[in-house]
Amino acid sequence: MAQKRSAALPFILVTLLLDVLGIGLIIPVLPKLVTTMGGGNISENSGLFGWFVAIYASMQFLFSPVLGSLSDTYGRRPVILLSLVGAGLDYLLLAFAPSLEWLFVGRVISGITGANMTAINAYVADVSPPEKRAQNYGLMGAMFGIGFILGPAVGGLLGSVGPRIPFLAASALNLLNALYGFFVLPESLEPKNRKPLSLRTANPISSLGALARHPILLGLAGTMVCVSMAQQVLYSTWVLFTTFRFQWTELQNGLSLSVVGITAAVVQGGLTRVAVKQLGERKALVVGLGFSVVSYVMYGLATQGWMLYAILVVGSLGGIAGPSVQALISKAAGPSEQGTVQGAISSIMSLTGVVGPVVFTHLFGYFTSDAAPMKIPGVAFFGGAALIFLGMLLVSFHDHGATSEGFFHDHGATRFPPGRGQSRCWGRA
Repeated sequence: MAQKRSAALPFILVTLLLDVLGIGLIIPVLPKLVTTMGGGNISENSGLFGWFVAIYASMQFLFSPVLGSLSDTYGRRPVILLSLVGAGLDYLLLAFAPSLEWLFVGRVISGITGANMTAINAYVADVSPPEKRAQNYGLMGAMFGIGFILGPAVGGLLGSVGPRIPFLAASALNLLNALYGFFVLPESLEPKNRKPLSLRTANPISSLGALARHPILLGLAGTMVCVSMAQQVLYSTWVLFTTFRFQWTELQNGLSLSVVGITAAVVQGGLTRVAVKQLGERKALVVGLGFSVVSYVMYGLATQGWMLYAILVVGSLGGIAGPSVQALISKAAGPSEQGTVQGAISSIMSLTGVVGPVVFTHLFGYFTSDAAPMKIPGVAFFGGAALIFLGMLLVSFHDHGATSEGFFHDHGATRFPPGRGQSRCWGRA
């Protein structure tokens, strides 16, 4: 069993890295592609891009518990591999989409296949002993970081040649990823831990009941919603903001997102372990959220493009909260329901991804238009900062109340709840 665990983890980390590379390739070009095909300027069409982001998240909300339940029944391996094949074919569709309607269809399929993070998170829980789960989830965060170092930079470079070329590259990566996984990725879920497929657990609403069975998860739901909602500012308005405020090109946006990846890899690959050991999970969470509040305010106030790079360093420190949260989530559930619980968590995160992009892109569009009483390009970042601060208050209040019941009592260095995106993980950009 130990050999299986040690061998399987590198496989899934490489699979995750290649998956994120495919996503990172299209980030610098998709907003401009959508707004250009829609006609008009950035302010007028920013809301349209928000709907494209929202439909992706909607599909993840609906299908994360489905894929999680399927992985609990049939194993993680087939769910991961089939979703990668679907993603590869979908990127081909996006590369040749002749209209906004076809782009929309492509984003629907992307959202469905992107829900494979549920199975990937469950896979890591399967092969990681409890005392190493925070560390291994930190390595996942590092893979996200590395993927976003290479993906956006290459995507920005390819996008400067042609806006459809990054989609072709993403398709190739996902299909090669599936082929790689077919030969080297072992199954992680033992037959004795599998359970029959249930419509109840595959339902995105009823699957949330899995959280209610674990008070530590239910208690953190409010904080998770606030933080996940705030992160939609980065996902949906970063490129819109930098293009409008600083006239950045696809290449400049790609390079800036690569810096996000570098800082995330450093923090989640090394600093997280040190911070959690020194502070404990609860304090690491609160401190990480504090850094995030400060960085969001600073983003909104930035007057020069170079300032964003300095602020990114501060913002990356917010990543110390994520892996320990994910570790506690996995500990609260048994081996046979890891997929279901991860699916419920992913559904919550995805639901905020439905509302957040629409709200924040419309805010951005209004406060950068001539109709606004005053132009405030950073308004979405200010809203995100307020939400994260509210999340800090909620987790602090809940911790105080729950301690008397023993839910958050410190028993060492491995006790507290994530972060994706998802990536689907809090740290996924």
